[in-house]
Amino acid sequence: MANILVVDDEHGIRDLLWEILNDEGHNVELAENAAQARAARSRERPDLVLLDIWMPDTDGVTLLKEWSSTGVLTMPVIMMSGHATIDTAVEATKIGALAFLEKPITLQKLLKAVEQGLARSSLHKSAPVAVVRPMVAAVEASGYVAVTVAGPVEPGLQATQNFVLDKPLREARDEFEKAYFEYHLARENGSMTRVAEKTGLERTHLYRKLKQLGVDLTRGKRNGI
Repeated sequence: MANILVVDDEHGIRDLLWEILNDEGHNVELAENAAQARAARSRERPDLVLLDIWMPDTDGVTLLKEWSSTGVLTMPVIMMSGHATIDTAVEATKIGALAFLEKPITLQKLLKAVEQGLARSSLHKSAPVAVVRPMVAAVEASGYVAVTVAGPVEPGLQATQNFVLDKPLREARDEFEKAYFEYHLARENGSMTRVAEKTGLERTHLYRKLKQLGVDLTRGKRNGI
């Protein structure tokens, strides 16, 4: 049994998720806005959070940023929305969201996402605490700034990525997103299905995003995925 926090301003959705997750044997707490979610996060220390993006007081992405910046994003968070764009979903995963569920949420997708989230939470609790300290080195030369970010990664994957900041924001964002998706494609051996699960995007949306960014998909095609 796990402690799950459901944050959604729609009464019907809160009740439905409570009923489903309670039937699965979990202890479920409900919050209808960001203020209640903050209080519940501080009081209960949930194992998993299901967080709606569009809420009247503070939206879910802003709350996720707040938790991340204050160091309390210690639990997996699954974002939910019926109106979010691909960019919103990508932004949420960059901040630290584990997955993204589109409303109306099917029972199968909900239970699968919850299972993956709780598995991640359990792994995090059982493993020795590792302090992740990304190394950021700014180098000024020839009129540009290069940022090198390095963190713990699995063997065989690139540990360092350089990003040039002296360029338009859109170009810099596309460069980062391309590196982000290439990392996950390499990690999942080119499996679009597993990358979609990891990044929280629908497979069709993911494919469109990869094509837009110019990511090489030939490896996945060779694997018949």
